[in-house]
Amino acid sequence: MNLQPIFNIAEICARHQIKQVVLSPGSRCAPLIIAFARHPEIEVRTIPDERAAAFIGLGMAQYTGKATVLVCTSGTATLNYAPAVAEAFYQQVPLLLLTADRPSEWVNQQDGQTIRQQHIYGQHIKASFDFPADLDHPDAQWYASRLVSEALNEAHAYPPGPVHINVPLREPFYPAKNTNISYDKNIKIIEEVEAEYSISEKQVINLKSELNTFSRILILVGQHPFNQTLIEAIQAFREAHSCVVVGDVISNIYTLPQVISFQDIILGGNQEAALLALKPDLVISFGNSIISKSLKLFLRKYKPQAHWQVQPAGPVSDTFQSLTRIIRSQPDTFFKALSTDAKEKTVTTYMQQWQKANATARFFLEDYFKDKEFSEFQAYAIILQALPNNSLLHLANSMAVRYANILGLEPHKNISVFANRGTSGIDGSTSTAVGTALLIDKLVTLLTGDMAFFYDRNALWHNYLPQNLRIIIFNNHGGGIFRLIDGPRNQPELDEYFETQQVLKAENTARDFKMHYFSCYNLADLQATLPSFWQSGPGILEIFTSSQVNAKIFSYYKNNSPFK
Repeated sequence: MNLQPIFNIAEICARHQIKQVVLSPGSRCAPLIIAFARHPEIEVRTIPDERAAAFIGLGMAQYTGKATVLVCTSGTATLNYAPAVAEAFYQQVPLLLLTADRPSEWVNQQDGQTIRQQHIYGQHIKASFDFPADLDHPDAQWYASRLVSEALNEAHAYPPGPVHINVPLREPFYPAKNTNISYDKNIKIIEEVEAEYSISEKQVINLKSELNTFSRILILVGQHPFNQTLIEAIQAFREAHSCVVVGDVISNIYTLPQVISFQDIILGGNQEAALLALKPDLVISFGNSIISKSLKLFLRKYKPQAHWQVQPAGPVSDTFQSLTRIIRSQPDTFFKALSTDAKEKTVTTYMQQWQKANATARFFLEDYFKDKEFSEFQAYAIILQALPNNSLLHLANSMAVRYANILGLEPHKNISVFANRGTSGIDGSTSTAVGTALLIDKLVTLLTGDMAFFYDRNALWHNYLPQNLRIIIFNNHGGGIFRLIDGPRNQPELDEYFETQQVLKAENTARDFKMHYFSCYNLADLQATLPSFWQSGPGILEIFTSSQVNAKIFSYYKNNSPFK
């Protein structure tokens, strides 16, 4: 078999400034492994578990904004990428998946490790390509190099996402012993100039005119990477148009002055008059998913007159059933354009009502844990306050991300927040945090529950333990979230079938992977342990709480909110 076009895949990736490759061992993928492992400009890591490998690659791409290349062998190995592929698709994170395969004539012929791999990721992929199996003809070689560039361009084109190349390989696919492989330095690549999504002067004039017809404007920010330029643009717009800005913890706008951070508490009440007073006339939204269920239910019930979604390209979701306009622009471009030459308006009653509610929620939380039993809710509050400045925070799904969204972060922390809220699964939280930690020197802290952690222990099963990784596990010995939501907690099957009770501890896991281990059972333990935990190298802090106590404390919080 002519392996040169396979080796050139690595060269094309390098020419596209792709630096990170995560591969899982296998025989059929040997030429791809060799191509990337020997390339001097690419960093390769081997992760045995393909599911963990894909999420580690996702964590890298979340941080860099550049596609991570994933390489695996044929058969069910390819299916193990699927959870991370779906997450990347909905979170709009670029990935390039290279799956080795048998040539198509051997599919369904009872040949080992052979399944139907073409278009295997279905509708959760931006594009799928089939690499040619026979590479001797010049046209096939031209096509092979062309489709790699096309795939990488598609992965990064807005909205970014995962792209798949299925690579059928014939034997022999190992180079002869002591063979020096080379890369075609004259290989042609196709570069796509990044699109600029802006609005015209005429559009700006019309939008400004229309903005003046609304007196209650609410900017809603979904999941979004931290971007100081964007924050400054929103602040200028907020001052120019006297509007309210609301963002979940994963929106990374918590440093914005006067941002509303406690919407989960404010909107979780049932005071009709108070909720009507917060109803917007116009919602301007951008970003991905929203955590707060209270916020979503509020906007679906108290619908605005208009809802503008600012999004450069791609499908737009009508999450609140009120979408009236799609504005094709980068958010920072939009907010800058509509702030220019605008006269600053005075603070409105609408803004004051939101600010008063936000302050009330803040004071409520500050006093809430006094004289109460130790619970995971209190532990989260202490940890979020104690997080080291200028670090990164990864939040697992289930209660971890919900507690963090209720409690919020202090503006001076300068912490970037990440979470897998594309599909909101628990399956790759630890792996994603590991992927980010592998690329940076800053401290990376993962807050996770016991179910999510034990589900993804293979995130640590490799030879690249990041020295800056800290994992905090809230272990209530089961799926504690089911005691906190109304449906399952009222069912007789709660204990056995919803909570999935388990007795595991993470101490042996820490020992297996040579991580420092700390455990806490009460408030004094936690306060005494935190300083040494963050200073001791890669480690696991396991906080043990009672599921029943957690449910009681959380229920009391919900029932005694000042907005009830």
